[in-house]
Amino acid sequence: MAGESKTTTNHDEIRRWVEERGGKPAHAIGTGNEGDPGLLRIEFPGAPGARDENLEPISWEEFFEAFEENGLAFVYQDEKRDGEESTFSKLVSRENANA
Repeated sequence: MAGESKTTTNHDEIRRWVEERGGKPAHAIGTGNEGDPGLLRIEFPGAPGARDENLEPISWEEFFEAFEENGLAFVYQDEKRDGEESTFSKLVSRENANA
């Protein structure tokens, strides 16, 4: 159903969804330390006004390593209510995702 959000922890599903929409894994600059990227984000560089100077691209390997270490789940939307492709996503704790 359009506008409905889904939740997954499947790396292949996350990567496919992000890359189909032109997104890339990133982290917020200044939020991590050695070996820890800090706050994870998905960046959509091609979207209008989407370039955030506080985000720095990271590899999928780094992204998923931190994703697992922090027990995260990926909440996303395939389509907006009007049926257009959506880029809505957020990272949440798996505990909150299952609640």
